[in-house]
Amino acid sequence: MAENTLTPELLPPQLLARLERMELVSRKVFRGRMKGERRSRRKGQSVEFADYRSYVPGDDLRFVDWNLYARLDKLFLKLFLEEEDLHVYFLVDSSPSMNFGQPTKFFAAQRLAAALGFVGMCRGDRVRLEFLGAQNKSSPVLRGRSQLPQLKSFVESAEPDEIYSLTDAIKRFCLRNTGRGIVVLLTDLMEKNGYEPALRMLVGQQMDLFVVHMLSPEEMEPELQGDLKLVDCEDQDEAEVSVSHALLKKYKSTLAAFVDQARRFCSQRDVMYLLARSDQTADVMVGQYLRERGLVR
Repeated sequence: MAENTLTPELLPPQLLARLERMELVSRKVFRGRMKGERRSRRKGQSVEFADYRSYVPGDDLRFVDWNLYARLDKLFLKLFLEEEDLHVYFLVDSSPSMNFGQPTKFFAAQRLAAALGFVGMCRGDRVRLEFLGAQNKSSPVLRGRSQLPQLKSFVESAEPDEIYSLTDAIKRFCLRNTGRGIVVLLTDLMEKNGYEPALRMLVGQQMDLFVVHMLSPEEMEPELQGDLKLVDCEDQDEAEVSVSHALLKKYKSTLAAFVDQARRFCSQRDVMYLLARSDQTADVMVGQYLRERGLVR
């Protein structure tokens, strides 16, 4: 069922209970900065056994396998898989075009970023949300489920921004964040100068990039007819049109070509492209759609 307002039920208790059991999935292996709950290729001190190696002076005697010593009269050290954290960024397009639809694409992106952010926080990942705009409004690093109130407060305080350049906003993000991790960009890709330069900059950061392409039902299946004046919500350009069956058919064909071009652009650069409708609930989006496409498990 579609929701049409941003309410305190941004993340209802039933949804939180399901999100707590999920995990964000990275297609790349990154070295974490702090101990977390994510299995690493490095050897560390988790409970999961990895291998043995010969003891050398200075090793911690707590990890010596004394059973092997009793049988072989040699000292071997037990190695365990390290568990690390991961840095996860959620970038929400705050341009005026996102403030369209019922519910709006902006609200759907807020809700999805909050839900995925909570998934990361529960796993000990370092989560940062950023609303792309004229100034880029960024949250502090959030970690652990105890910071859920800060997450909700930050997300609910965000509003669509004035017209801005997506490329400039992504450039500011890239200059401030040079680390590795997962980046999830939630956007409608509606940039008059083209979204390609912005995505190329994110690809250049060598992060694991996911693009969630948000479209509203009104954009995908417009119910228009008659003589209309269409006004661009970003630059106020006007166009008078007579909506006919042929025109709607051409519009849908153009939209399909736009979506297909974005999908191919991402595929050619190892970027995961995900098309999402703004009227899908967070439960369906995260628990079904994104799980099937590998962003969560």
